[in-house]
Amino acid sequence: MDFLKELGIQDVNPGACYGADGWITGEGREALVSLNPTTGKPIATVMQANEEDYEAVMAKATEAFKTFRMMPAPVRGQMIRDLGDALRARKTALGKLVSLEMGKIQAEGEGEVQEMIDICDFAVGLSRQLYGLTIKSERPRHRMMEQWHPLGVVGIITAFNFPVAVWAWNTALAAVCGDPVIWKPSSDTPLCAVAVQNIANEVAKKHGVEGIFNLVIGKGRTVGERLINDPRIPLVSFTGSTNMGRRVGRVVGERLGSTILELGGNNAVIVAPSANIEMAVRSVLFGAVGTSGQRCTSTRRVIVHKSVKEKFLSQLLNAYKQVTIGDPLEAGILMGPLVNEAGVEEMMEALEVIKKSGGKILTGGKRIEGKGGFFVEPTIVEAEHDWEIVHTETFAPILYILTYDDFEGEALAWHNEVPQGLSSGIFTSDVIEAETFYSPMGSDCGIANVNLGTSGAEIGGAFGGEKETGGGRESGSDSWKAYMRRQTNTINYGHELPLAQGIKFGG
Repeated sequence: MDFLKELGIQDVNPGACYGADGWITGEGREALVSLNPTTGKPIATVMQANEEDYEAVMAKATEAFKTFRMMPAPVRGQMIRDLGDALRARKTALGKLVSLEMGKIQAEGEGEVQEMIDICDFAVGLSRQLYGLTIKSERPRHRMMEQWHPLGVVGIITAFNFPVAVWAWNTALAAVCGDPVIWKPSSDTPLCAVAVQNIANEVAKKHGVEGIFNLVIGKGRTVGERLINDPRIPLVSFTGSTNMGRRVGRVVGERLGSTILELGGNNAVIVAPSANIEMAVRSVLFGAVGTSGQRCTSTRRVIVHKSVKEKFLSQLLNAYKQVTIGDPLEAGILMGPLVNEAGVEEMMEALEVIKKSGGKILTGGKRIEGKGGFFVEPTIVEAEHDWEIVHTETFAPILYILTYDDFEGEALAWHNEVPQGLSSGIFTSDVIEAETFYSPMGSDCGIANVNLGTSGAEIGGAFGGEKETGGGRESGSDSWKAYMRRQTNTINYGHELPLAQGIKFGG
């Protein structure tokens, strides 16, 4: 495959790096074979970083911070501008690799790379807008202000479902803020990380720096544990399961570090009586089937009013029949495989629980045999709102249909009763329902949309959620503040020393 060569992917690749001349090789490293989820066959191998490799990379990052923090932010922004341009030049190749290794269709793979480009553009502008405040002092001839300084080396742990974009969301902001990053990607998608590191290395070398973009591919119990326990890393950004997020938050918190946690989602769309049904169906289809239901923002519940349920379900079931399943690199395919065998098993186990609970499978519900990879049928289930399985995030294309009568007492209450709180949507033409959904008594999620679904956030808004989703925010808005430390400064330009609060001390 020519795109693998273009991205610098070899049959065997080192798994630790701190720059263009900083790929670490040697004996005694354990091989990680990346599998193509479409076929179940190997693509290439990565030699995983060990603890010594981690230490070598971390030492470079720590040393690099000493000079990088003093580089003017607009100059750091120019480096991120060049990173965006380098990604533009390889958008098709990197998008294909995402599809090959992770399984999302090529349109989504290239869309993910576009997110990387977009956040680079955002960060370039941000590099000239790292503003602090000027504060009026209560003391005469005093001026107060706050400023923001680089924080330090930022640890980034990413999940398989967005194997390149989440790195960029964090890295582009961290870099313009003056922070090197050390990245531990998912072991399901190591080749995507190698490719991105190759691109970042070219840009860093052009700007005469190393140790800014750093990579350690390895097991969680080795490099992952070293990273979250490392006091040299003041901030860890973790994307993954709620259970693992609890551990990351606890470990980093015990050493008084900070975290950005992007964890589980159990996202719902309310379809009200006045909804545009065609729009709702299209949105739910993409939200539930896109990325084979493996997005943290995937639509997992539809709470539909009884008066429009029949019409909505009829159109949705018809749309599901038109979903083409197969090799994500083939034109016309709308749904690829799950990422691995464990994902298939998790879905099948959830379906058994659903059947025992009394759920009615309206379509799908089976593994697709004969394709050689990890393919399943997208599934729609009629269920009850309070079932434990409905409150559990199953990372697969299972969509629950719940029927409501009362908007506030049922639809909103059911929407908010799950422990996760990432993304949400409502389809309605009723301004009262729309405003209520946005009000303090409405959606309790970090993302709430009207006449839009749960999936497909833009980088201009801060991304993240509440409750078991972790409370973190990445990407746009003012999320850059997480990557910096705030300092309050007071300057006395007088000849006396008045104390705050009018305190008199001594003679």
